[in-house]
Amino acid sequence: MRGTDEAAGSLFSYVDLEERMRARHPLRKIRQVVNDALASLDADFDRLYSAEGRPSIAPERLMRASLIQILFPVRSERQLMEQMQ
Repeated sequence: MRGTDEAAGSLFSYVDLEERMRARHPLRKIRQVVNDALASLDADFDRLYSAEGRPSIAPERLMRASLIQILFPVRSERQLMEQMQ
């Protein structure tokens, strides 16, 4: 089952990167391009996931995190979370 790409800030410890990035940071433009590309893949993602079962982590979130790991020298998911804080 495909998870949604929504933040659940009240339930989890949530870091809002929008508040942490300055207004003219290059990642803001990259994020917009990536969001547009991922929106065009929405139907493809729906076909890949079953309608049954527990919801997964949204593939959009996983791809954004992977892109940050590629753009910055981050070797692991744990290091990614540490560097965001």
